[in-house]
Amino acid sequence: MTNWTMDTVHSEVRFKIKHLMISTVTGHFETFSGTMTASQPDFSDAKIAFEADVKSINTNNEQRDGHLQNDDFFDAINNPKLTFVSSSISKKSDDEYALGGDLTIRGITRPVTLNVNYTGTAKDFAGIDTAGFEITGKVNRKEFGLKFDALTETGGIAVGDEVKLEIITEMKKS
Repeated sequence: MTNWTMDTVHSEVRFKIKHLMISTVTGHFETFSGTMTASQPDFSDAKIAFEADVKSINTNNEQRDGHLQNDDFFDAINNPKLTFVSSSISKKSDDEYALGGDLTIRGITRPVTLNVNYTGTAKDFAGIDTAGFEITGKVNRKEFGLKFDALTETGGIAVGDEVKLEIITEMKKS
């Protein structure tokens, strides 16, 4: 079994959600970590664990970030981490996988399936094997208790339900 650790300097954890149903707000988490174990060189038996610090959320707007941390959304005081633990992986092609697992947000755990694109393996400047992955998926925020549901003065929806996830990561062999 080979162990891999997320290189947080060369990784990003981002999300997108509709605002007023006409534009998209993007954000990311600044503090996160992840591990992977695999015995197969093509990662077809990979086991993955990931967590992000909710208080590190950044949408480039302090007021919005504070609102996202309160009880309307993540309730960061009582639920400081969001986590993902894989339960399955299936190879769709040489570089594409479907990754199943349990995502926990606000203490609510739901199964999700994420799309994984393996972008290759290379040795870094220190000679350490490094594997690249791009991971995408969608979740419904309300299924995880992110309940904020305001309407505009004209009756429009303020925040969409679907959240697009994107993780671009380098994993270092450890």
